Amino acid sequence: MKLRQQYLTKNDCYRAGKRFTPKGAFLHSTGANNPNVSRYVPGDAEIGVNKYSNHWNRGGLDKCVHGFIGKFADGSVGTVQTLPWDMRGWHAGKQAGNNGYIGVEICEDGLNDSAYFAKVYREAVELFAMLCREFGWNPLEDGVILCHAEGYKRGIASNHGDVLHWFPKHGKSMDTFRAEVKALLDGAYARCREVLTRDRDKLEL
Repeated sequence: MKLRQQYLTKNDCYRAGKRFTPKGAFLHSTGANNPNVSRYVPGDAEIGVNKYSNHWNRGGLDKCVHGFIGKFADGSVGTVQTLPWDMRGWHAGKQAGNNGYIGVEICEDGLNDSAYFAKVYREAVELFAMLCREFGWNPLEDGVILCHAEGYKRGIASNHGDVLHWFPKHGKSMDTFRAEVKALLDGAYARCREVLTRDRDKLEL
């Protein structure tokens, strides 16, 4: 996972500065054929630079998320965190999902590039595993990890179809996503236990 921070400090959501205790995370996708993270953030030499000033770091917008996953300047895939994780975002419309959930957008392409999809999907799995580890969430617990479409069905998000219009094209679903986040978490814990056990054994010699 490649994680950069570039907070959207001029966005009205950031200026509102409301804090909350995250209980889960929403996975969104942008709904536009532009895989570059710099479309949504001002950017820099590594991320790529937004030349048109149509990014989200400006006032007058009624939306703001905690992060974007997509292409950086060199074509690699990474994540840009755009709000503190515990700052209330505007990613579920004017619905209750804003009150308890971190929101992350995957930058869409034309939806048919399997190589790009595999990279952003894996980046999202790794990011959500990190969030689960940081906040002590079980990704398989009901309502912890949702996409926008699932949030709408639960009455806590506006009527959008992401990411269910995209994932099935590449043999994935939110169930596979949650399972892969859990598998990554379990693997990380197993490796940590292995290292701790090995180091303890060395100390006991």
